[in-house]
Amino acid sequence: MFVLANLIDASATVIYYLLTIYMWIIIIRSLISWVNPDPYNPIVRFLYQATEPVLYPIRRRLPFMGGIDLSPIIVLLIIIFLQVFLVKTLNELALRLRIGG
Repeated sequence: MFVLANLIDASATVIYYLLTIYMWIIIIRSLISWVNPDPYNPIVRFLYQATEPVLYPIRRRLPFMGGIDLSPIIVLLIIIFLQVFLVKTLNELALRLRIGG
């Protein structure tokens, strides 16, 4: 059982770091949107390509707020929820498998 516990624990850690990296990508994209970025810059293109598939469906469902895009805030809240709920649940499951209870 310790192998399964280690696998679950490692998966939780990888998920946590991937969510953290994506959270920073969302934050950087939001900050860059405040200035007039060069749309042909490879970094700007990467940021838009990495975030638009997640932001667009949320943006489409939100009411128009006078030019204020709240979709990054919603995505950040979802990421924080996943970090708190999913990762902690996986860590707790791994711990219970290790102690046998």
